[in-house]
Amino acid sequence: MSGNKELAEVLVDFATALESACVNLKRYVLELVNVEDKPLWDPDKIKWEKAQSDKGEYERSEDVDNPEFKALLKDLAGHGGKMNRLGYFYWSFQNGATVG
Repeated sequence: MSGNKELAEVLVDFATALESACVNLKRYVLELVNVEDKPLWDPDKIKWEKAQSDKGEYERSEDVDNPEFKALLKDLAGHGGKMNRLGYFYWSFQNGATVG
């Protein structure tokens, strides 16, 4: 059974790498055609708090009154609740009001 768990972890890591490669490819294509990819939200304008899980340390936010946070939630919803942006992985928690 542990072999299945290891395989699942490898496949998830691979899928994350593919997602990151797609983001980088999109950025490269936009640069080629001189189109600016304007971000919908700025993570530096969102209040983040350090947190800990079984997989290690991460940052999370519940900055629900912030328009940047609301734009992030909307962007995440359009990407199935998970996405990579500028080298960071973002996901929405099941409660719909927390982002990691």
